[in-house]
Amino acid sequence: MKKPLFNTKTIVATGLGGALFMVLFMFVKVPSPVPETNLQIAYGISSFFAMLFGPIAGGLIAFIGHALSDFLSYGSPWWSWVFASGTAGAISGIAYLTAKKDIEQGEFDLVQFLIWNIVANAVAWIIVAPVLDIVIYAEPVSLVFTQGGIAFVMNAICSCVVGGLLCSIYAKTKTKEGSLTKK
Repeated sequence: MKKPLFNTKTIVATGLGGALFMVLFMFVKVPSPVPETNLQIAYGISSFFAMLFGPIAGGLIAFIGHALSDFLSYGSPWWSWVFASGTAGAISGIAYLTAKKDIEQGEFDLVQFLIWNIVANAVAWIIVAPVLDIVIYAEPVSLVFTQGGIAFVMNAICSCVVGGLLCSIYAKTKTKEGSLTKK
């Protein structure tokens, strides 16, 4: 069965996920020793939604949630990191497309989920965010790559741990097809 990338259910989930991401991004964070870099639980939410609804939803949830959070908190989004958040959400959603096990059937491929989330966060925070910081804002190279490295580690941990736990719990609530028998 081909998995849909865009339907009404995905649109609704994207809106709800973006709002949840925004609230968590604003209020549930742990500061790191590196300036403007925090441990963000919200990335676990985007990876969870990306696993359920795909890369478009995952990318939009993180992009919209981060942009709205920045706008409400600071008056203007920091676009380089907003795009990096969207990139991480979209790439983590590739696990939805390539999963051999269907989470909706009660099966969850944790290893594949972890691999895609680590790759997603590496690309977003080691490449996209620092490069865009330099290009858009002319930020110092050493600062942005330090921030990017710390953000990669912290966001990968949140995506893998929080997202992995949510996916595992969700999969356990689903009944496998053909598992019910009539006596």
